[in-house]
Amino acid sequence: MQYFEDIAVGATSRFGAYEVTREEVIEFARKYDPQPFHLSDEAAAQTHFGRLSASGWHTCAMTMAMLVENLSKNRQAGLGSPGVDELRWQKPVYPGDVLSVETEVLEKRVSASRPEMGIYKSRIAVLNQDGDAVMTMVSNGLIRTRPAD
Repeated sequence: MQYFEDIAVGATSRFGAYEVTREEVIEFARKYDPQPFHLSDEAAAQTHFGRLSASGWHTCAMTMAMLVENLSKNRQAGLGSPGVDELRWQKPVYPGDVLSVETEVLEKRVSASRPEMGIYKSRIAVLNQDGDAVMTMVSNGLIRTRPAD
């Protein structure tokens, strides 16, 4: 189990391999972001995207799936997150892309009001199969401090 004390500022990690499918792009868009360029090749061809592209919010959801899968493989005493900063969609995500995640721990501190909990910031880059960043954000994580023996 990884606790606050085990997190090292500057530590990096790379994981995930999420294949983006046309069906999932359209299904997500229909339900959550029904803009024409997320639903139709013809409509997307008339925009700067040039072809059907995933919603940025879908990219966030795919990223979360990879983060949780990584956490399930590398157990952490996580307590959720108070949010993200600096969320940017850098490039379109298209059906057929394979996404991965790269993280770097930027800083950490023990909570002033809850010393049994730590807070850490990580820069997260979501990369396509060519290594291009399609989304970046700074994530704020909450994690338990190591229990006293």
